[in-house]
Amino acid sequence: MSNRFDNKAVLILGGNSGIGLAAAKLFADEGARVMITGRNQETLAQAQNSINGSVAMTADIADIEATDAVMLRASECLGELDVLFINAGVGGFAPIDAVTPEFWDEIHSVNLKGCFFALQKALPLMKDGAAVVLTGSIGSVVAVPGNAAYAAAKAGLRAMARIAAKELLPRQIRVNVVSPGPTDTPLLNRNPGMTDADVEALRAHMQTVVPLGRMGTADEQARSVLFLASDEASFITGIDMMVDGGCVELA
Repeated sequence: MSNRFDNKAVLILGGNSGIGLAAAKLFADEGARVMITGRNQETLAQAQNSINGSVAMTADIADIEATDAVMLRASECLGELDVLFINAGVGGFAPIDAVTPEFWDEIHSVNLKGCFFALQKALPLMKDGAAVVLTGSIGSVVAVPGNAAYAAAKAGLRAMARIAAKELLPRQIRVNVVSPGPTDTPLLNRNPGMTDADVEALRAHMQTVVPLGRMGTADEQARSVLFLASDEASFITGIDMMVDGGCVELA
């Protein structure tokens, strides 16, 4: 087993399922001290039990005050941060004429606003030379009908990450985005406004549009996160890595 993160302090926002949980396990396997957050207390407890020596805290990234509490706890439990992985997110599909202000705000409060302020509030804890990775989406560049609110949030996140990468150059903090293509995670089942039948139809459709002929896995996405967070990517900052089975590149 590699020890790229031996005794490194890693904070994962949205680490109780899917890509976040897969990454948390891999970071811990490679020697990191890991803290995870999530909104669901039950799944968070299960995740913590599966990650050796981890710390867990229930928090909603859309709640800015809760993020303040997370950073205080991280400071107490981890000290200075070597890696910040902002993975928390929600899905949501609706055609433009069905998007309400409430639906828009629900998507953006988590996927953009919450992520921005999480990064802002984590910066005082981060070591110079640390790494930030954010979970984006190929939805930021692929025109998928019904995806306007989600795509706009992820496109904003992508732009924010590039600006953060430039602003943080004096501290040598690298900021990168991993943008998954169709990936089979629990997030697929948490799309507001979609029935179980809608979700299954979406899953079947996703499998047909990936050039590699299948959906990705959480572990495949997580391995890309660990690469960007590691010293192996020491000369990489400001990128949006498409981990998508060729969806964007081969379209």
